[in-house]
Amino acid sequence: MVEHTSRMPRAGVRERVERSVFLSQLLLAAAVLLLVGVSVLTRPVMFADPLYFLGVMIIFAATGMAAAVPWRRFPKIYIVVLPLLDILGLTVARIAEPNLGVSFLLVFPVIWMSTHFGQAGATGSVVFSALLLWAGLPMRFLTDPLNASGYATTQAPLLAVVTIMLAFVASVTYTSTRRGQAQRVLLTQQAGLFETALQRSRRQEQTLDEIFNAVDFGVVGYDRDARVNFMNRAQRMLLSRYGVSDGIGLAEIVFKEDGVTPYPEHERPTHRAMRGETVDRVTVWLGSPDQQQSAILISARPINDPSGRFDGGVLVSRDVTAEVRAVKARDDLVASVSHELRTPLTSILGYLELALDDERVDPDTRRMLEIASKNADRLLEIVSGLLTAASASNEGLALNLEPCDIAAILTEAVESAVPLASQRSIRLELGHLPELSVVADAFRLRQVIDNVLSNAIKYNVDSGTVSVSMREVAFGLEVRVTDTGRGMSEDEQGNLFDRFYRADSVRGSSVHGTGLGLNISREIMREHGGDLRLESVKGKGTTAIATLPVNRG
Repeated sequence: MVEHTSRMPRAGVRERVERSVFLSQLLLAAAVLLLVGVSVLTRPVMFADPLYFLGVMIIFAATGMAAAVPWRRFPKIYIVVLPLLDILGLTVARIAEPNLGVSFLLVFPVIWMSTHFGQAGATGSVVFSALLLWAGLPMRFLTDPLNASGYATTQAPLLAVVTIMLAFVASVTYTSTRRGQAQRVLLTQQAGLFETALQRSRRQEQTLDEIFNAVDFGVVGYDRDARVNFMNRAQRMLLSRYGVSDGIGLAEIVFKEDGVTPYPEHERPTHRAMRGETVDRVTVWLGSPDQQQSAILISARPINDPSGRFDGGVLVSRDVTAEVRAVKARDDLVASVSHELRTPLTSILGYLELALDDERVDPDTRRMLEIASKNADRLLEIVSGLLTAASASNEGLALNLEPCDIAAILTEAVESAVPLASQRSIRLELGHLPELSVVADAFRLRQVIDNVLSNAIKYNVDSGTVSVSMREVAFGLEVRVTDTGRGMSEDEQGNLFDRFYRADSVRGSSVHGTGLGLNISREIMREHGGDLRLESVKGKGTTAIATLPVNRG
């Protein structure tokens, strides 16, 4: 079977060679036949010239050979016999009738040889034609010696022109043929490269399809017209639970993070993604509130064309129901346990204070009571933080907004932190504080400043510095607390505001903490319309930046 298929292209090539040979010869034969027809109408007597008749018969004989001989069975070089016979026949006919214009038909065999036999064919056809044409001059002296001198005088310039013309035609044909062959080779190479690239692209597409179908999160691709052009198996399985068989779905069954508030149509993450917006880790609930719901974490990124215009995008969704419910169960447990611990702790602290107020307590007992009181205060602070975090998660922070002096809050917070800083010889610096009135919850703002100052002191180096400054900016005011401590890596900074997160570099140290302070502080600032962020360089220190809008009325 393989041998049979390999022979098929060779047979096709040979058939094309025979067809090309016959057509090339037939073209010249048709031109000669036309010339013969014209000569019959104008000068029938020229057929009485045996040389003219011989030349025409040579052309027709070559045409018969082109049709009858199976040229595919012979080497290609044998085909050169045909154009050489054509040149011979044309030059013989021209010797007989020099004024008939037979010389110009020599361009046919010259083009043929220049095209199929390269430089040798081009040179050989011109040289052979020139030799035969110029050989006609001495032959005229033999056949017609009386008129030979005049014939030579008139025909020599014409033969020179014909020779130059044939050389030019051969050169142009050979050059064009070489250029065409080079272009064909280049096109063949490019076609091969294109086919290889196409196969590679198909393999990559198949690999990507298998990868996307193997992952356990949904992946959806869509174009600029919001038409879905790709959806993996996980996405189809997720939507099939809610009766959606195609498209991104989420049409009438999507709710906000609380699970009961419907999303306005223009705010839905899928609609935002289709408009070309970036959606970053938005949690939505699928299903009616009175039925079983699923929490879906959605992210989307737009894709732009080379000109920067929106050209579609990719949306990724993941079922995080188990994680969300686990977090809620943890928060409920923390809140319950913290609430149960707070009442006995308050009682313990009260009785410890009464015991310390008794002057009859001996020094050793007082020292032990002070240690117990200090640790009970710390435990109460932890419990309060846990309660605040649970409250912020479930219901949001309740704020008591009223005009307050932010400079006074900063001053009091710095003064309160002096004893803690002095234990490690840390210097507190308070910069110039402009007078700015804000409408805020003074207690909550003090809680944020205390937490940031406490971190700046705890994670500072001995004999370090903590500087506090405030300045007015375009959107309100900005408070900066900068320390000269150990700083943090970029990986640690990415999770700083997560609940219960503590960096690996301090988890095993003597610095205590719950990992809730920064999370609570940022929630407080955001409830005020501001924000809290950190800038840190490993080994050089950290700057906490709190922003707050200002009531300028």
